[in-house]
Amino acid sequence: MNIDQLTIDTIRVLSAEMVEKAKSGHPGLPLGAAPMAHTLWSKVMKHNPKNPDWVNRDRFILSAGHGSALIYSLLHLYGYGLTNDDLKNFRQLGSKTPGHPEYGHTLGIEATTGPLGQGIAMGLGMAMAEAHMRAKFNTEEMDIIDHYTYVLSGDGCLMEGISNEAASLAGSLGLGKLIVLYDSNSITIEGSTDLAFKENVRGRFEALGWETILVEDGNDILRIEEAINLAKENVNKPTLIEIRTEIGYGTSKQGNSSAHGEPLGSEAMTDMKNRMKWDNDHFHVPQEVSDYMEQIIEKGKEEEDNWNSKLDRYRGKYPDLTKEFESWLNLELPLDYIESDEFWSFDKSVSTREASGILINRIAEKVPNLIGGSADLAPSNKTNMKNRESLSSENYSGSNIHFGVREHAMAAALNGMALHGGLRPYGGTFFIFTDYMKPAMRLSSLMKLPVTYVLTHDSIGVGEDGPTHQPIEQLAIFRAQPNFIEYRPADAIETAAGWYIALTRKETPVGLVLTRQNLPLLEGTGKAALKGGYILKKENKELDIILIATGSEVQLAVEAAKKIEENNIGVRVVSMPSFELFEEQSYEYKEEVLPNSIRKRVAIEAAVSFGWHKYTGLDGKIIAIDSFGASAPGNKLFEEYNITVDNLVNTALEYYE
Repeated sequence: MNIDQLTIDTIRVLSAEMVEKAKSGHPGLPLGAAPMAHTLWSKVMKHNPKNPDWVNRDRFILSAGHGSALIYSLLHLYGYGLTNDDLKNFRQLGSKTPGHPEYGHTLGIEATTGPLGQGIAMGLGMAMAEAHMRAKFNTEEMDIIDHYTYVLSGDGCLMEGISNEAASLAGSLGLGKLIVLYDSNSITIEGSTDLAFKENVRGRFEALGWETILVEDGNDILRIEEAINLAKENVNKPTLIEIRTEIGYGTSKQGNSSAHGEPLGSEAMTDMKNRMKWDNDHFHVPQEVSDYMEQIIEKGKEEEDNWNSKLDRYRGKYPDLTKEFESWLNLELPLDYIESDEFWSFDKSVSTREASGILINRIAEKVPNLIGGSADLAPSNKTNMKNRESLSSENYSGSNIHFGVREHAMAAALNGMALHGGLRPYGGTFFIFTDYMKPAMRLSSLMKLPVTYVLTHDSIGVGEDGPTHQPIEQLAIFRAQPNFIEYRPADAIETAAGWYIALTRKETPVGLVLTRQNLPLLEGTGKAALKGGYILKKENKELDIILIATGSEVQLAVEAAKKIEENNIGVRVVSMPSFELFEEQSYEYKEEVLPNSIRKRVAIEAAVSFGWHKYTGLDGKIIAIDSFGASAPGNKLFEEYNITVDNLVNTALEYYE
């Protein structure tokens, strides 16, 4: 048996044994896709297991993350640090081999995948990042950035709508270094894909601007290698390589849906090993395969060594460019600037979306690796960088991104850019359309990525567009999401605090929730807003009652406090732009802002009341909107839904009746 076939069989057996031992998992994809994965990793892909973070490595994303046993087998064989015991602990608590690949948890995993299609869209972001940095740092003499993004996708990924959005944008941008290997086995959980998926996939991708290649036999590694190298030659189009395979290949369940998501069973396992004439030892790696892997690993090390030598020559010839390149990779920040009065100063009342736009342009002058845009809403989201060009197939050096009306793909692409490294990505849309973005935003939190989301038109203040465009429950949704900072500023200065947080958080995505309508500059806002909740207006006598508000409702609380004080009542106004940041503060600080002894509390927010009880308590009151909005001018809607100064005053005074 030749070494390639022996290695492929090793991948197949290890993958099936992981699932069998765990009594849980998906053996079908690894068994069918092992030849394409082996071919890519051993013969084409540029990577160094001794340094998985090598900047110029090719990226590999297993978009079909349910087939995680495949990538764990590869990482084990290629020396990424996964041990035999790690494979045996597949899907067990605390193991390095969880049910789906998790970025940051297992060395060599480039992205957390599992929700189908997300991997393709993150691959889009990685390819965009590579193209942008290539345009910025490569010279006529030297290519310091030159790598590919490979995605292994299944039928399910290509059924999910996000993959079509991503493919459409990738085709429009001509991202020739994005290559998708399509494991075309025509099987899903319910049976044949003919039940619901009869389209010409390659025809669809060709219409989206992709090159497509067909490999009829998924076991033909020579043809697979030839197809990948052919794809690499097309620098103007991304490529989809359809590789026809059989799910559960080499077993008695070959070609059946039962091979997809359940262990093969001892009988089928024994049958497979007998067909292969395999050693019966569990989790066995033949010595010939181990020796072959050492050769591949050494080749990867040599590739990085050669690149490091090139980087040294580059450093000598382009010292300033090298310094900037290293600054980008380290995500360096001009802390002196974002802490300066210039960054924080505003002299007029504007909407917080307008304030964000001003801040984006201030940041763009100082942070060259800031990159982002909007889902076709830049004029409204105020996300455009005025002195920057647009990223396009003709100009990858541009950093204003036109994502088109593609919120699903935009959010995932932002993740891909952050995962690639070297860039500070942001993306904008109306807050209501986070409904389209939620899966990718959840992955931002799970992967601990510092992605910034600019989310405008934050409430019924949207006005005439009506309930379809008025976010009611979205604030509560993201407050419930772990490792996500939602920030709803009360004025332009609090917006500066929000952007400060977005720039300085290293492992947490931030959502800036911004108004369409103008808001006054409030006395007392400032850097205290970095704590998420703070005393904006202190009581003028012994404290009796606390008003808590966010965003556009803070101004109402300030005005209401003045009227309540006329009744000889001590009133405090707390601005609470971020629950999450406030919860990070010490117990002493939180007690100082919201003393437990003061049970008379009223919260006001133009959104659902869910979640506020944590701060108002059993004796507190909440002015909120526990229904959908309506179509009318924004100021009329605030009156209609009683988000008013008068209602806040009357609600507070009810304590004293």
